[in-house]
Amino acid sequence: MLRKVRPSRKALRRTYQGLVLVSVLALAPMTWAWLSSSAHRVTADGDGWPAHVPETQAALVLGAGLYGSQPTQMLARRLDIAAELYRAGKVRALLLSGDNSRKDYDEPTAMRDYLRARGVPDAVMVLDYAGFDTWDSCVRARKVFGARQVTVVTQEFHMPRAVTLCRTAGLEAFGVGDDSARQWASITYVYAARELFATAKAFADAKILHSDPVYPGPREVSLTRILGQPGAPGA
Repeated sequence: MLRKVRPSRKALRRTYQGLVLVSVLALAPMTWAWLSSSAHRVTADGDGWPAHVPETQAALVLGAGLYGSQPTQMLARRLDIAAELYRAGKVRALLLSGDNSRKDYDEPTAMRDYLRARGVPDAVMVLDYAGFDTWDSCVRARKVFGARQVTVVTQEFHMPRAVTLCRTAGLEAFGVGDDSARQWASITYVYAARELFATAKAFADAKILHSDPVYPGPREVSLTRILGQPGAPGA
């Protein structure tokens, strides 16, 4: 009979070292996102949080899904924060970036309609129909819409990745995140796990592949017109 083969200490040591290396590589993108954004984000919690947000040109509101034609709870909270930033004079425009990849799914229009119903004027809202992911939204905000400064509005768990990607895309970006996702305990761990993989993809898109958005153009002047920037018609 064959004797049971035991792995050598050297083999065990190499296996352990390999596992440590894999763990470090897996966590490296998350560390990159957290450290790169640490001085540029605030949680929208309590009554006085807007005082901690610097003034920027626009709030970049990232899509977060629809129920039928209505924003999900998560997206609605992002929109509420954006409206509060506008009313507090922290932003001059709202750039609503979401998915409109098919006719029966239109995040930006649903976002606009939600804000319109809450008194935000159409004249300060700009719709980006090709914000298919966070990297696309950030790159398009700069290259397509001509933004230079944005306050990224999202949830707290997503904020490090969103702020870091926008800053990597060349924007002077600050982030405001809502912690309401903690109310939904059943999905908190799902989103935490998703961020691990999403941040790894984001690191590859931004730092290794330098990926272009799915739709990189043409140039839009709606935001620059609102802001009265040089180069906008009538500016």
